[in-house]
Amino acid sequence: MLFASDISKSYSERTLFSGLTLSVAAGDRVALIGANGSGKTTLLDILAGEIDPESGDVTRHRNVTVGYLTQEPEAFSDKPLLQEVLDAGAEVNALVDEIAATWEALSTETDPDEQNRLLDRVSKLDEELDAAGGDDREHEAKAILSGLGFKQGDFSRPMSEFSGGWVMRAGLARILFRNPDLLLLDEPTNHLDLDANVWFEKYLAGFQGGVIVTSHDRAFLNQTATKVLAIESDEVVLFRGNYDEYLIARESVLEIKRASAARQQRQMEKQMRFVERFRYKATKARQVQSRLKQLEKIEIIELPRATKKVSYSFPEPPRGGAEAISLTNISKSYGDNVVYQGVDLTLSRGDRVALVGPNGAGKTTMLKILAGVLPFDEGERKTGYNVITTYYAQHVLELLNPRNTIIEELQRAAPTESEQNLRNTLGGFLFSGDDIRKPISVLSGGEKARVALAKLLLQPSNLLFMDEPTNHLDIASREILADALGDYRGTICFITHDRTLIRQVANKIVEIDGGQPTVYPGDYDGYLYRKQLEADAKSAGAAVNGKVADASEYDWAKSGYSPPVRNQISADERRMQLLKDKSHTLAKQMEELSRSLSEREARISELDGAFSNPELYDDPDRIAASGREYRALKEEVEMLWSEWDRLSVEADEVDNQLTGLNSG
Repeated sequence: MLFASDISKSYSERTLFSGLTLSVAAGDRVALIGANGSGKTTLLDILAGEIDPESGDVTRHRNVTVGYLTQEPEAFSDKPLLQEVLDAGAEVNALVDEIAATWEALSTETDPDEQNRLLDRVSKLDEELDAAGGDDREHEAKAILSGLGFKQGDFSRPMSEFSGGWVMRAGLARILFRNPDLLLLDEPTNHLDLDANVWFEKYLAGFQGGVIVTSHDRAFLNQTATKVLAIESDEVVLFRGNYDEYLIARESVLEIKRASAARQQRQMEKQMRFVERFRYKATKARQVQSRLKQLEKIEIIELPRATKKVSYSFPEPPRGGAEAISLTNISKSYGDNVVYQGVDLTLSRGDRVALVGPNGAGKTTMLKILAGVLPFDEGERKTGYNVITTYYAQHVLELLNPRNTIIEELQRAAPTESEQNLRNTLGGFLFSGDDIRKPISVLSGGEKARVALAKLLLQPSNLLFMDEPTNHLDIASREILADALGDYRGTICFITHDRTLIRQVANKIVEIDGGQPTVYPGDYDGYLYRKQLEADAKSAGAAVNGKVADASEYDWAKSGYSPPVRNQISADERRMQLLKDKSHTLAKQMEELSRSLSEREARISELDGAFSNPELYDDPDRIAASGREYRALKEEVEMLWSEWDRLSVEADEVDNQLTGLNSG
C-alpha cells in the first residue's frame, strides 16, 4: 500500500531522521511516536506527498487514496455540518450529479432511441451508486458524526457556529466518510472526549485500510496500534506490537545496553591498568600489545539519552477540613437550556476526583462552579475550613508574562522557594540547564503548559481544579504531570480525555449525565466494571446493579604442571626446565583464552549491532533470546578475563624466577 525507503530529513544542521524505512499494508495500524519536535509531523507530510524527503523514496500502490488529518483545522464553507461531510464523498457526488443531469435530459428528450439510451445510462449509474454505498451514505455520515460526539441537532447547523475543536472533529468526520485506503492522522485525539475516543478506537479496529497515527494518548495507542514507529534521538525503531509492549521491549534493550556499557567500561579500565603497569617492562611487551589490540577492537556502546525522573517537592499545603467543598441545591441554566437543577455534591479531603460523562453533559460547567469561576442561578457553594483553591484551564497559559524567563515566572509565583528547589522542580518538568533562562515568549504551547503546571503546583493550595491539563503535552510530559499530581498532597478534581492519567491519579469517579452527578468510589477501572455490569443488567432486563544457551561451563585448563622424568641433571637445571615448561604451558593457555575471548567478543559485537537494528523489534521473542545470549556471553567473557589475569600474574612470577636463576 505504501513503502518508504531510506528517507531522511534535516532542518538547518539538525537531522530529524535518516535511513527511515517503512512499509504499510492494509490492516496495519502504525503508532508514530517521538518527543515533540522529533519530526513526526514532518514525516507525515512526506508520506502524504506534501513535502519531499532529502533522500530516499516514498511509493504508493496505484489508485491508493489517502486521507490526511493535520493539526490545522480544515477549510469549510458555511454549509450545514451534515452537508459538508456528505460533500466529501466526491465519487458518490459525481454519480448523483450525473444521475440528476441524465434524468433532466430524459425529461425533455422526444427521440425513443435516445430515451432508451438515457434510461440504460441511468440504470448503470444507479448500479454504480449502489456499489459505492450511495443509498446509505447519509446514514453512514450521521453515524460517523454521532460517534465523534455531534448531536442530531448539530447536523443542520452551519459550520460557522462551531468552535475550533468541533471544526477539527468535523474535519476528521469528512475524512472518515471518504473511506480512503490509507489514513494519516496527526493528533486526532486532541479534540476528542472519552466517549468519542472509545468510538474512534472501535472504528479504527474495523478499518480495512492502513493507518499511521500520532497521539499523546497512551491508552488510545495501546488499543489501536499493531506497530510502533519510534523516532528516537539517535535512531528510528520499528516494533511490532502496541505502545506498552514497545516500552517493555525498549527497556529490555536499554537494560542490556546499560549493563554492557558498564561491563565494557570496567573491562577497559582493567585493561588500561595492566597496560600502564607493564608498559615499559620488556618481559610483558607481548601481553601489553595483546591488551592494546583488544582495546582497539572494542566498539564503544553508545547509550541513547533517556528522560530521567527528577526528585522535587511541592510546598506542603495547609491542612483543610474533612469536607473540602460542597454544593447544595445548585441550579444552572443558559437561557432555556437547563444544565443543572437542584444538584448536591460533596468532595472530601484527599479525594482525587475525575469528572466523566458524555459530551455536552456539563462537566466543564460543574468544574467551573466548583472552582468558583462561574456563577450559578440557585443553591449554595461552600468550601471547607482552611481550604485554598486553585484552578487550571487553558486560559492560564495566556496569564504567563512573555517578558519573564521561565525561572523568573516561578520565582514570582513562589517567592519564598529557593532557586535550587525551583530548578529541581523545573527539572521535573523537563527544563534543565540554560533552558530555565528562556523567555516565555519563545516557548511552544506544550512548554508553556508545563511552566503553568509547575507554577500552579508550587502555590500552597489544598484544593486543585484542572480542566484538560494534558492538552499540548506529549507522552513524556503527561507522565511528568501524573508524577506531580501523585506528589500533590491536596484534594484534586479534574476533567481529562486521557484515560491513562485518570487511571494513575483518580480514586473517585463522578459521572455527569442527564444533569445529575453520580459518585463511584474507587478507580477508573472499577468504574468501567460497574458500568459494564449496569449495561449487562439493562440488556438482560434485570433490576440489578528459539533455543538460547545459558552461561556455558568453560572447560578451564589446569595451571598445574607434571614434569617429564629426567635423568642425570642438577637440581637448578631441573628447576629451570620445569619453569620453562610451565612458562610455555601458561603462554599456550593464555593464547587459547585469547582465542576464546576473541570469538565471544566478536559475537557480542554482532549482538550489539543487532540491538541497534530496528528489525529486531519486530520479534519480541528474538529480542528476549538475544538478550539471554548476550548476558551469558558477557558472563563467560568476565570469567575468561579473570582466568587470563590469573594466568598472567602466574606467568609473571615464573618469568621472575627464571630471571633470578639466569642471573645467579
